[in-house]
Amino acid sequence: MAAVSARLPVFPWDKLEPYKATAAAHPDGIVDLSVGTPVDPVPELIQRALIEAADSPGYPTVWGTPALRDAITGWVRSRLGASTAGHRNVLPVVGSKELVAWLPTQLGLGAGDQVAYPRLAYPTYEVGARLCGAEPVVYDDPTTELDPARVKLLWLNSPSNPTGEVLPKEELVRIVAWAREHGILVFSDECYLELGWEAEPVSVLHDEVCGGSYEGIVAVHSLSKRSNLAGYRAAFIAGDADVLGELLQIRKHGGMMTAAPVQAATVAALGDDLHVEEQRVRYAARRAALRTALEAHGFRVEHSEASLYLWVTRDEPCWDTVAHLAELGILVAPGDFYGEAGARFVRVAFTATDERVAAAVKRLA
Repeated sequence: MAAVSARLPVFPWDKLEPYKATAAAHPDGIVDLSVGTPVDPVPELIQRALIEAADSPGYPTVWGTPALRDAITGWVRSRLGASTAGHRNVLPVVGSKELVAWLPTQLGLGAGDQVAYPRLAYPTYEVGARLCGAEPVVYDDPTTELDPARVKLLWLNSPSNPTGEVLPKEELVRIVAWAREHGILVFSDECYLELGWEAEPVSVLHDEVCGGSYEGIVAVHSLSKRSNLAGYRAAFIAGDADVLGELLQIRKHGGMMTAAPVQAATVAALGDDLHVEEQRVRYAARRAALRTALEAHGFRVEHSEASLYLWVTRDEPCWDTVAHLAELGILVAPGDFYGEAGARFVRVAFTATDERVAAAVKRLA
């Protein structure tokens, strides 16, 4: 165990604990904007579906029920523009973080292979590479900076965590074509796709991106943010049938099964758009209030056209900014959690309650 854990970086959130203590000492309590965890209620129709499926004494299947596969394929076709997706093109997973962390291992990658991901990125992409002994590499433009002979897995992330940047459709077309030319498998993390504010995110599975073929491409989606289901661990992947078929066989042996009540809840969640729009309205109001307050306080906002975060800077080391805001009782994530390129930025989540967001706005005034 020690040998495996020694491959991994220090768990970044542990570094934030002293600043969390400072923020918590504020007379009006902490406003925690560091982690993008949902705080609003799980929509009632989803709770009801979970409860109605609670009497599930048997083992669920790794591939999911036919009803779940119908729900996922229907959503992928209508929402992502993947017009020919079928059951062989979808696979439920036990939350997207599990998938990201263990994907390189399940793909059989190891020493000598490279796993590439954006220069500013979700830390678990690196963790996944290190767990299997592959080499993690970062990029700004994968088509010009990477060695196509060594890269076996290319991560895209649009909308981006942490920056909120959205890759234009033309850019996705270009990258997918390059990856296919070199036989590189593309996994696109699209968990924030339904949270575009100043840009309309596009999936790699859209007919106009992939040409109607899912060869060599897979999209990752989660219900954590769009449906407040972080606690349910409800997610799925969609795309290349051969890749998903291989992962299905491996995951059967590993017992990586989404709980039956969660499968039923996912069916309900994907079949309803109203709760998604209601949640977007909540987030839009919190985003606008925090953005205005941060800019008035001297921050500059970059990208942030989508996702649940504002990517901001005061043109100083990120830990100085973290300390400054902690004195105001506000906790944010330092940008260097996501790569060296974030060393002068912080990530501000707008997933707190309306009351806590209002408290942050008041303190920033």
